[in-house]
Amino acid sequence: MSKYITTPIYYVNGEAHIGHAYTTFIADTLARYERLKGEDTFFLTGTDEHGQKIEESAAKNNKPTQQFADEISATFKNLWDEFDISYDKFIRTTDEDHMRGVQKAFEVMYEKGDIYKDFYEGHYCVSCETFFPETQLVDGEFCPDCGRSTNIVKEESYFFRLSNYEDKLLKYYAEHEDFIMPRSRANEVINFVKGGLRDLSVTRTSFSWGVKMPSSLNDDKHVMYVWLDALLNYITALGYGGDEANMNYWPADIHFVGKDILRFHAIYWPAFLMSLDLPLPKHIGAHGWWTRDGEKMSKSKGNVVSPKEVADAYGAENLRYFMLREVPFGQDGDFSQRAFIDRINSELSNDLGNLLNRIIGMSGKYSDFEIDSVDVVKYHSKELEAMNAVLDSLDSFLEKLQPHRYLEELWKLFAIGNGVIQESEPWVKMKNGQKDEALATVAVVANILAKAAVMLHPVMPKTTNTIADALAFEINTESYKELVVDKKLLKVFNIKKVPPLFPRVEEPLMQEAPKAEPTPIVKEEKKSKPVAQEDDNLIEIGQFFETSLKVGTVVEAEEVPKSKKLLKLQIDLGEESNRQVVAGIKEFYSPQDLIGTQVCVVANLKPAKLMGMMSAGMLLAAKDEDGLCLIRPEKPKKAGTPVG
Repeated sequence: MSKYITTPIYYVNGEAHIGHAYTTFIADTLARYERLKGEDTFFLTGTDEHGQKIEESAAKNNKPTQQFADEISATFKNLWDEFDISYDKFIRTTDEDHMRGVQKAFEVMYEKGDIYKDFYEGHYCVSCETFFPETQLVDGEFCPDCGRSTNIVKEESYFFRLSNYEDKLLKYYAEHEDFIMPRSRANEVINFVKGGLRDLSVTRTSFSWGVKMPSSLNDDKHVMYVWLDALLNYITALGYGGDEANMNYWPADIHFVGKDILRFHAIYWPAFLMSLDLPLPKHIGAHGWWTRDGEKMSKSKGNVVSPKEVADAYGAENLRYFMLREVPFGQDGDFSQRAFIDRINSELSNDLGNLLNRIIGMSGKYSDFEIDSVDVVKYHSKELEAMNAVLDSLDSFLEKLQPHRYLEELWKLFAIGNGVIQESEPWVKMKNGQKDEALATVAVVANILAKAAVMLHPVMPKTTNTIADALAFEINTESYKELVVDKKLLKVFNIKKVPPLFPRVEEPLMQEAPKAEPTPIVKEEKKSKPVAQEDDNLIEIGQFFETSLKVGTVVEAEEVPKSKKLLKLQIDLGEESNRQVVAGIKEFYSPQDLIGTQVCVVANLKPAKLMGMMSAGMLLAAKDEDGLCLIRPEKPKKAGTPVG
């Protein structure tokens, strides 16, 4: 069974930033995972190089447009190669075979009657390369997507009959509930389509940097709209319109995209495919944006995170782990060096790296580095059962696009490994003459590490190859089937010494982002005003609506060990996965009091770490001299219902 996984093709008006890296890391992880399982997998990435923005950027840089596109495209490809991204094809929309495929698709849609010529007059945003009706503009002038000024443009254009596909799209969404993932993103798409679809302008005459029209139309003054050109890359990369040897990979299993381009992929692209009589992709996975230290990244602020800079400082695989573990897929994430360092030190260094070091040290002392699994089942059947339960659960998390939960669950294996050492105390058993039991403990941990390394391999391939080499095996489909699927144990081997995998990081290794300058206070002549406005704590209504308050249902609750105040809650907010919230309410509520009840949650609070656990929200509560009580809805509400 074949698998086809794609990133969006990245627009070449600037170098790669951390958002591009996040998308690519997720796609690469899934591609590696499918290959590990033995699936025939095709992984596509590349660059989008046409359009007015590129033409203008090249002119500003005093370079021919093709040269400018070549240079920026190369920065993406070189970075992905440096990061060891396992793509099967790097497509560029300036490739000749891509442009021929786009022309073929245009001809097919034109001959079908889905493309026609007319005139268009409307507000055009150069930055978004999109026309907007006046009703969608901000203050009658500004682009609703990027906020920049629009220009009124009147030009001859070819149009795609998008309006003909409104009902077909809605029917498809209804019949394929997991087409858009996470499902919470589907509503915005469905509501947009229900609002009515206008026919889409798919050519331009105001610039020349784009795919030319098919020669059969004899209309050289038009070039194709960049989104028609760009979206077709997913099939031209497989040979559509030419040598179609790889079209057997279609339909794509998943297109990974940022939430800002979801509309194009979930509305325009399916409609184009319907017109071409091609099947639709199985899933579109839309992820959130990344901020830095809680602030939106921008060049003007000087706080854009360069993935190469981070990788040079902390290691590319550490970055991969952090980004996939830090944020639930679909939600916005925040890049913080402090949070990054915490994960390196606590999870990578302490939980994983130290576990490998411990069994290397113990095997050296107890058995001249030889490890034999012969007595593992006899002494550690309980740990093997717990380990296998974790291994069996992992596949479902990647199927549901929950890499953070995949890693969270996978890390339970290292907890089992560290726990069995503490509980069994092999050093004591060696002193007491119980050598077989001591060696069985070392061996069970070696097996836990081996199986965990196999499953961590898609996320951290180089690191896990180092672990596998130390444990005298190779990570491949064969070892995946033996160790994970068939539950076999390692054969007798000699463990190798390796340098520490994750040296501790004591201080930030990169320059901190500049802090935003406070807004200057301009003194004005004092005027009389209503008394209510004298309060400096008053806020505008818009400031209030920046806070996302939602009703959630508590599905799990437990005490936090060693804490007098904290409870760890798993809360259903109507999202793809539950939200973990750590709340200081243990003095007033027991876990049993909360399970199944509803609470009000601040849902867009910057995640914070409390006693080593991430908390992604805050509960609303009231407290006075009589104690604390949670703010709750008067009647049960659907999880995720907004408050306000």
